[in-house]
Amino acid sequence: MRLIVGTIIVFVCVFGGYAAMGGHLVVLWQPFEFVIILGAAIGAFIIGNPAPVLKAVPGMLGTLMKGTKYKQECYVELLGMQYSLYKLANQKGLIAIEPHIENPGSSTLFNAFPTFAANHHAVEFVCDYMRMVTMGANNVHEIDALMDEEMETHHQEQERIVASMQSIADGTPALGIVAAVLGVIKTMGAITEPPEVLGHLIGGALVGTFFGVFVAYGFFGPMAQSLKAIFEAESKYYLSLKVGLLAHISGQPAVMAVEFARKALMSDVRPTFSEVEEATAALPANI
Repeated sequence: MRLIVGTIIVFVCVFGGYAAMGGHLVVLWQPFEFVIILGAAIGAFIIGNPAPVLKAVPGMLGTLMKGTKYKQECYVELLGMQYSLYKLANQKGLIAIEPHIENPGSSTLFNAFPTFAANHHAVEFVCDYMRMVTMGANNVHEIDALMDEEMETHHQEQERIVASMQSIADGTPALGIVAAVLGVIKTMGAITEPPEVLGHLIGGALVGTFFGVFVAYGFFGPMAQSLKAIFEAESKYYLSLKVGLLAHISGQPAVMAVEFARKALMSDVRPTFSEVEEATAALPANI
């Protein structure tokens, strides 16, 4: 929704303002300038990025359209899941959680929290480290370092996608100049034409510069920034999982492990202690 609203505002303000001051919108329609700029940008994008980044483009566009999925309700569910998992492990032992972490798709515990259960990577993250605990790993510092390494790798994968989008934003103004120069070259071939014809040709050439700057700072740059914010929200989700898991492994009771996990969240989505207490109190006793 933000993407759609922002796009409408950009178009209305730029083209509406141009028309309001007496400009003719038809002059800005230079399809071959657009082909030069956008085609070259796409080609450069393909040249400059590895196959995994190229394959991630459809998902990247979908992420931009939908925005972040990590709302406060998701974090309340996340904390509730951690409370249930840690409480089960503390009360009934590690053997009791093995069916859940070995077959998470059919786990009644995980499926009681649908937004968490639908997050394949988060479920895998929890199951992998709880499985290590059931196998005897109990050195908090070593597990902490391993979690950091895994999260850093995941962050680097996401950062490549953000950097690829930012590279388009950085390159399109220069490609706009390329299109403008080509337009000037074309104009020089018609130097004997009357002034009104030359003026039209020069104006068309300058549209290339305008369009390159317009799409760079009006769309590609903000899209890269939006992706970065979405990925940062996801990193906080995993940080909350990490902090809660480490607190549990170090011997903290479930309620304290969840409080540690809650403190790792950003203030704008962090539920209050009372909200978490109310949510955990409402959880079924037999999940």
